Amino acid sequence: MNTSEKHPLPKKDFEILAESRDLYCVSIFLPMDKKGREQNLHLAQALLKQCINEVKKTLSEHQMHMNEIDEYLKPAEQLLDKVELWRNPSDGLAIFLDSENGMRYYTLPIPFEAKTYVANHFYLLPLLPLYHNDGLYYLLDLSQDYVKLYEASHYSFKDMYLEDFAPGQLEDAVGFDYEQKNLQFRSGQATHGASFHGQGAGKEDEKDELSRYLRMLDKGVKKIVSDSQAPLVLSCTDRLYALYTEANTHHNLFDKHLPGDPEYKKDDERHRESWVLVEEYFQHSQFDKINEFNEQYHTKKTSYELDVIVNAALNGKIDTLFIEEGGNVFGIYDKKDNEVSIDEKHEINNVSLTNLAALQTFKQGGSVYFLPSEQMPVKESSMNAVFRY
Repeated sequence: MNTSEKHPLPKKDFEILAESRDLYCVSIFLPMDKKGREQNLHLAQALLKQCINEVKKTLSEHQMHMNEIDEYLKPAEQLLDKVELWRNPSDGLAIFLDSENGMRYYTLPIPFEAKTYVANHFYLLPLLPLYHNDGLYYLLDLSQDYVKLYEASHYSFKDMYLEDFAPGQLEDAVGFDYEQKNLQFRSGQATHGASFHGQGAGKEDEKDELSRYLRMLDKGVKKIVSDSQAPLVLSCTDRLYALYTEANTHHNLFDKHLPGDPEYKKDDERHRESWVLVEEYFQHSQFDKINEFNEQYHTKKTSYELDVIVNAALNGKIDTLFIEEGGNVFGIYDKKDNEVSIDEKHEINNVSLTNLAALQTFKQGGSVYFLPSEQMPVKESSMNAVFRY
């Protein structure tokens, strides 16, 4: 499977992890080594071994017998000898282990900080950047004899097979007559009886055919695209971009394009270039929400109080949650009395309230943004929220 064509952790798989419950759900995150020197020294494997030992210690504190612990963590320990895993690494490795499903692990494009977590649920907070700040957009590769449409985001790039819904090249749209006219236009000679006179007339005729072709492509795009608000980015020559702008009916045609003929670019190259082009566009929504928080500060529409935010998240009230990078609040949520108690550190009987608030916000359609401490609207708190109502 080409990971550039599919999301590295499909949302359906994430939701299954989020719903998993067991007596001992083990979560392990660690960075992987891409440089040869670090790989030769097996530093990532040593870090995984250290994480496994931390989990062993935690499980023993939960009164689990050592022989049970060794058996339970055996699948994770077997990863230490999985040569291909370490030889072709991604940026980070996430491991999840429970008694019902065994072990699941994912190599992901995020350089995680090393972390272990044991509770009756999985710790999924480090994975949320895969679904927020990544931005859904469409990329249309376009030339007279080549067309492709991709559904894309920061971490995914999927062919939408536009050729099943629209002509794949100009000749398919205007018929064989196009090739004859084009040959005549280029040579200045009549071909197979085609009547085509004068350079000006030829250019105008070609423009009409191109416009017809692009209108057909626009109809095909409209049939496929599921999100009419998502930006549609074009990779084409300046001339084709100008003509497509006239034919376009998509609600959000991006105002910049990737210049040149896209046909001979590789998928990873066009994915990278297109993301660079649209990244700032998606950051604007984050900035807009920060501005909204600041405008609504000191009203009931926002909060930086941790207990208020956790309660609001569990009741589906959060529109946007800002989390300080590296910040983590631990404590206990009493569902019966709807009360939150906050502890100074992670202990055997408490949980990450940050993880809880973020997952509940995400699950109920809210947005979660991770910010450096200096960009938090209220810097004295590791969580800030904008409420729906």
